[in-house]
Amino acid sequence: MASPRLKYLSLGVLVFQTTSLVLTMRYSRTLQAEGPRYLASSAVVVAEVMKILTCVLLVFKEHSYSMRALNSVLRQEIIHKPVETLKLAIPSGIYTLQNNLLYVALSNLDAATYQVTYQLKILTTALFSVSMLGRRLGVYQWLSLLILMAGVALVQWPSDSASEKEAPSAGSQFVGLAAVLVACFSSGFAGVYFEKILKESKQSVWVRNIQLGMFGLVFGLFGMMAYDGERVRESGMFQGYNTVTWTVVALQALGGLVIAAVIKYADNILKGFATSLSIILSTLISYFLLQDFDPTSVFFLGAVLVIAATFLYGYEGKPSPNPSRA
Repeated sequence: MASPRLKYLSLGVLVFQTTSLVLTMRYSRTLQAEGPRYLASSAVVVAEVMKILTCVLLVFKEHSYSMRALNSVLRQEIIHKPVETLKLAIPSGIYTLQNNLLYVALSNLDAATYQVTYQLKILTTALFSVSMLGRRLGVYQWLSLLILMAGVALVQWPSDSASEKEAPSAGSQFVGLAAVLVACFSSGFAGVYFEKILKESKQSVWVRNIQLGMFGLVFGLFGMMAYDGERVRESGMFQGYNTVTWTVVALQALGGLVIAAVIKYADNILKGFATSLSIILSTLISYFLLQDFDPTSVFFLGAVLVIAATFLYGYEGKPSPNPSRA
């Protein structure tokens, strides 16, 4: 059993990573700065490189800092097992799409609305777990999914005050909502697919993430050249990068690895607390600091329903490992 100190530390890490990534990414995509804004496709590529290097270092550490052992592991698990490695191409491509959609969503939605709406990934993950892994959900879990859908619907409900205002310069709410919904489906499918692969093999999770990162890097480079190739050729892939941009990239690259390291100390109730605190913090910071969010009573009702659904879903289910792409 994990000590209370480790549990509270893991709670703090989960809240910090979830909240800081969303808020810094939103800030970076709406910040009015001189020169061109950084390319989201470029940030995804750089994050993949950072992820691969970090996972290689972790494997290196696991094998007592032996270069010979590291070289042997990477050869045996990646090069000599091409079929196993190719299995990761599907979730890797989906995760790359999801990472790009995250930037699209936060370019068009405030952080609080994004945080609440993105909890629909609980619904998609549950449905894919039932269909792909043969899991059974209890009555309270199905009820929580219905409450979750109702809460997200209320959060997205158009308010009179919002319709009277001019359309935000940051972009269209419809585009942001569509990006979140596709990201929720991709997150659910890729997460369950990755979990299934992990259960069928005995490979280190860090080796699996290196394999994911390799494909992610290829897909990311292809996407960057396909959509932003002209701008990359004109001004380079690091155009518009600043301190905030590098913070976003680091949080996206390393945040998942940190969560993978602490999630074993967090039970379902603790993860529910982390989600709830993250939503509350995102709402407060969006309103008081970023000033891009005007909460309504309908939004608060929807947020409360989503938070309640998160707790209800975790309360009934038995804690089970749900590895996510780092």
